[in-house]
Amino acid sequence: MARYIGPKTKIARKFGEPIFGEDKTLQRRNYPPGQHGQNKRRKTSEYGVQLREKQKAKYTYGVLEKQFRNLFNRASAMKGITGEILLQLLESRLDNVVYRLGIAPTRAAARQIVLHRHITVNGAVVNIASYQVKPGDVIGVREKSKSLEVIADNLAGFNHSKYPWIEWDEATKSGKFLHVPAREDIPEPIKEQLIVELYSK
Repeated sequence: MARYIGPKTKIARKFGEPIFGEDKTLQRRNYPPGQHGQNKRRKTSEYGVQLREKQKAKYTYGVLEKQFRNLFNRASAMKGITGEILLQLLESRLDNVVYRLGIAPTRAAARQIVLHRHITVNGAVVNIASYQVKPGDVIGVREKSKSLEVIADNLAGFNHSKYPWIEWDEATKSGKFLHVPAREDIPEPIKEQLIVELYSK
């Protein structure tokens, strides 16, 4: 399946935000890439602003257009505020939960760890990055993967109290998805209402 594998700093500079995590290059060159990156740009249209926000959300969570559209359709069919529900569905993806638990340093790395069968959900190996985690599910590191240096290094010193909707058990190297996060608890600077407006046209 096609997925963006190009320079991540270039995308971060496009949005002016470290959407893939800490980026030292972005700190030095916080302007769009390209020959005219530092020049004043024309005012972006309303559609352009909405499209940019959707693209930012897709890059942030590593989701392709078809998956993103399907999640939006699911969010639209559920009771509540569509934009908030969309972000909650994105946050409930297994690769994102693995990232939030500190098992991986980035969502891309979390996706790879899931695909390589290092992660279990309620004791069973799950290798589908888009798997929707439900409240009460326990996400853990597979027994024979607990000694992997890359996972141990990621977990060392990670602040597991950052996110109130997940609970980490150091002894078992597993985390419990307590509940779907409230919008104010999701740290991503995404203006979800713009995405709703874009898809509602």
